[in-house]
Amino acid sequence: MTENDIALIRDSFAHLHRRKAETAQLFYDRLFEIAPEVRPLFKADIKAQGAKLMETLLVAIATLNDRDGLTILLEKLGRGHRAYHVEPTHYDHVGAALIWTLRTSLGTGFTPDIERAWTTLYGDIAATMIGAARAA
Repeated sequence: MTENDIALIRDSFAHLHRRKAETAQLFYDRLFEIAPEVRPLFKADIKAQGAKLMETLLVAIATLNDRDGLTILLEKLGRGHRAYHVEPTHYDHVGAALIWTLRTSLGTGFTPDIERAWTTLYGDIAATMIGAARAA
């Protein structure tokens, strides 16, 4: 991931984070629309879950220049998600919902470069979390 990719991700996420409750709601609405089978995995209040999602993304994005720190965070998350019965295929749905949320929230500001940067980042996130869950 290049410095330009990191800047694109941080700038676009700053836009989303200013409206974090709305962004999280959009994300989960889309996730449950495209993958209704994952809805039962979410036992907690979805607003609280959305706040956790946005804060976790904030921390992950803040550590993009600290790959070791980011890997530690993602491995911990991956092992934790295994306990919730998250399957590797669920990560594909989450990625699709994330990109859709970005596209919807950013509108014309969602450029091909932003999509590429986020798609690369999410691919790395998912691979690290899935790998940690399998190793646990």
